[in-house]
Amino acid sequence: MVMAELTMSPFDKGEHLSEWVAGIIDIIDKSGLPYQLNPMGTVIEGEWDEILALITKCFKRMSQDSKRISINIKIDYKEGNDSRIEKKVDRIEEILNKSVKR
Repeated sequence: MVMAELTMSPFDKGEHLSEWVAGIIDIIDKSGLPYQLNPMGTVIEGEWDEILALITKCFKRMSQDSKRISINIKIDYKEGNDSRIEKKVDRIEEILNKSVKR
């Protein structure tokens, strides 16, 4: 199972990028893969080929509107099928014995 943190934004659209980022989040949401949006990126969980295909789809969509795109991808692979997108934060809460902001 792979968890990937993706940040993708156009460099040629000025200071406010929410409109373009929202288009990418819509693609991620429609993929059916588990994900968590955060202020600095999006964590997506799935199999290697699913993740890479989704990132490619996002890139192709953004490249229709932008001539320069910044993309940061961080990938964590762990053998097995266990979902970790929630469990990693759950474990921190267990250690701290309290809820953290999500």
